Amino acid sequence: MAEAEKDKKSGKSWFKGLKSEFGKIIWTDKKTLGKQTVAVVAISAVLCGLITLVDSVVLEIVNLLIK
Repeated sequence: MAEAEKDKKSGKSWFKGLKSEFGKIIWTDKKTLGKQTVAVVAISAVLCGLITLVDSVVLEIVNLLIK
């Protein structure tokens, strides 16, 4: 029985600690979040374009070597 009570106490203290740590999170404001989202989408689009370009060039080179 003592072990079961200890488990309950440790579970409660774990959730208490989790709640305490969650309260320390500093959430960003909407303006900053919007800017960061636009930056991530823009960088992702540029990288997608670069990867597509490199893939196309390598594919053409391979096709030339095969012929």
